[in-house]
Parts: sequence; C-alpha cells; structure tokens
Amino acid sequence: MARWQPETTQRLVIAAVDLFTEQGYDATTVAQIAERAGVTKSTFFRHFSDKRELLVAGQETLSRLLAEGIAEAPADASPLEAIAAGLERASSSMGPANRELGPRLKAAVAASTELQERDALKSVGLAAAMTEALIARGVPDPTAQLAAELGVLAFKRGYAQWSEGDRDDSTGLAHHALAALRDLRTATASLG
Repeated sequence: MARWQPETTQRLVIAAVDLFTEQGYDATTVAQIAERAGVTKSTFFRHFSDKRELLVAGQETLSRLLAEGIAEAPADASPLEAIAAGLERASSSMGPANRELGPRLKAAVAASTELQERDALKSVGLAAAMTEALIARGVPDPTAQLAAELGVLAFKRGYAQWSEGDRDDSTGLAHHALAALRDLRTATASLG
C-alpha cells in the first residue's frame, strides 16, 4: 500500500462514507477504511484521530473560508450580506467531488446516531466561526448569532439542493446557498 499519495484525506473520506453506507458506521473499522482507501492504518491515523473525525474533514477550511468571506465583505454590508459573502467564498471551494459525496454522506449520517451528533457539532462550529467574524465587524452578539445560524441553515439547504439536484445543473453551490439564504430571509420577515 502506498504510504503518501495526493488527496489521501479525500480518499479516506470517500472510502469511509461508502463503507458506512454499505455496512453501517458501527460495523466499519479503521482498518477497513484504510484498506479501501489504499493506505496503511498508520496513515489513517496521521490524518484522523478516529473514524468519527472523517465526517468533519474540511471543517476548519470551511470555517476559515466562511469567516474570510464575511471579513472581506464591503464595510457597509448588512450582517446577512456579509453572510452571503462568506457563503459565496466557501461555496467556491466546493467541486464535483463534494457534490458526488453529498447524497452518500447524507445517507451515512441518517443511519447513525453518532454521526448525527458529530454533524450537529459541525454545524455549531460553522455557526461559531461566522458569529465571531460578524462580531469582529462590529455586529452585536445576538444579531451575529442569528445571522450565523441562518448562514449555516442556508449552506446546508443549498448543499442538499446542489448535491441531490439535476447533474446537468451547472450553476454551482454558491447559487443554491445564496438562493436558500434569500428564502430564509423572506421567511424571517413573515415571523412578525
């Protein structure tokens, strides 16, 4: 087995998601994931501390991209406009591999309580990153938290529509995430 190859992390994630879907999270071992990805077990542990961490691969990068987009939004941008800038920045880094993985990842998470808990923690981390970026822009804490939660929901809805939608749709994740944010903004106005 090759010890170091390009895109090892991505191969490990794909192998794990496929195995979780095929045989369940609990029945899948680190050794099986490593074998399916074509790496050694020790290589697995260089990338992840355990199999739960596979679900949040890329979370730090995603959080950073969201925060950078928010920070780089025009100075006069509203909190939701800044969130939109963050969504656009983060979405631009998602490619075909992310799109293909979406439905399989959703199925794996739906079948495992442990993965559902880990997915919820991922959402909390993304919201915290966006909240901090908004607060750094001078947005009051409650407003920043609410805008960040809407941002997470918009990202998740947009990702689901993009990854599960028509493969001939070439509009990209940003289009779907921003449309979801617009829909949520409209919905919040009706809360009265």
